[in-house]
Amino acid sequence: MNARVTLLAGVLALALAACGGGSGGSSAASVTTAASAPAASSPGGTGGTSGSSSNIAPSPTTGTVAPSTTPNVLPITVASTPTSTRNMLMASVTVCVPGTSTCASVDDVQVDTGSQGLRLLASALPAGFALPAVAAGSGSAPAGSCAAFGSGYTWGAVRSADVKLAGEVAAALPIQLIADPSVPTTPSACKSFGLAMMNSTALRSNGILGVGPFSADCGAACVNGPNSSWYYACPSGNCTPSAQPLAQQISNPVAAFASDNNGVVVDLPAIAGTGESKVSGSLIFGIGSQANNALGSATVLRGNSVTGFVSTTTSDGTVYSQSYIDSGSNGFFFANTTLTRCGVWFCPGSPQSLGATLKGVDGVSASTSLSVANATSLFATGNWAFNNLAGYNGSAFGWGLPFFFGRRVYTAIQAQTTPAGAGPYYAF
Repeated sequence: MNARVTLLAGVLALALAACGGGSGGSSAASVTTAASAPAASSPGGTGGTSGSSSNIAPSPTTGTVAPSTTPNVLPITVASTPTSTRNMLMASVTVCVPGTSTCASVDDVQVDTGSQGLRLLASALPAGFALPAVAAGSGSAPAGSCAAFGSGYTWGAVRSADVKLAGEVAAALPIQLIADPSVPTTPSACKSFGLAMMNSTALRSNGILGVGPFSADCGAACVNGPNSSWYYACPSGNCTPSAQPLAQQISNPVAAFASDNNGVVVDLPAIAGTGESKVSGSLIFGIGSQANNALGSATVLRGNSVTGFVSTTTSDGTVYSQSYIDSGSNGFFFANTTLTRCGVWFCPGSPQSLGATLKGVDGVSASTSLSVANATSLFATGNWAFNNLAGYNGSAFGWGLPFFFGRRVYTAIQAQTTPAGAGPYYAF
């Protein structure tokens, strides 16, 4: 979810998965989560980031979206991973030294609609590939960044890069370079978020592409003063908490595009109940800016302007006021006392179908259903993509990657004009 919602979800289910990043062991039953999160004021999923930019600027008046002809389709896949983690939605990302043709392509970056900003392992870039440092606060010291997820945390330097996705470019975008040797010591406040996701084994990917419903990872919470859960000034590698201007915060690359910059569409095909070994789809940039990203008859569910949350009511009458739709979670996650569990996962004797209603903050609702299969049986198939993998979360309802199969799921960015008004919202 957005930079604020994440921690809430992360606190709810540290062992689970949601919003970017990976968690759990390297076995078939491992779970993944995303969305950075520091204090109890963060964003969606099982991880979280706090304080998005949603309070920085007022939402603009709804208007016509500027048409675009920029190539706006990035291939995405779900397939086998070196860490044997199921339902990991991956893409390749190109970063360049700003204003130059010195570029590097990084594969196996997780696509996460539950967090904001690009975070890459320093080890995934070529030796000697140097991106300029972004300053902390109003000074000249380089900035360090902590991002907390449901599965742990990432720590690294804030660097500037031209980020190229399909034909779109986010110029001189602040990104996080995880485990950057220029900031070798992780602050204790960041370590308090659990597992250090500082290599490809712990992160379960080479990075996280956060394309959630907000434009920056922390926002006003970091503009207004130092926040030890987020940004640091690191002269000579010695880091102390720092405020961080919005323009210098790790930012959603989509919001920084010249066009197609109001959200994304995740388009994945339907799959069989026993799963698939590989699934290919599209991450489409923009909403209502080109023929391939029109809203059509999709139902729009508006999220909370601070957290991005919608609500979910399940067929047994349980209401989850904290609910999120997040490609960075590798399963459905919710509370249920009747389904048999095998660790974190649900393992019913036979597949179970559950009804649910999602509702936006404006009262608009959409009815849907989900299937829950035996996780142990699913893992035994040897497949990597599942639409019925689910696990336990005691407080929030996470509509993770299984929800995306067979749907076009839209995530609109807060304060950006779309044909259905400004985000944050989800639509499907």
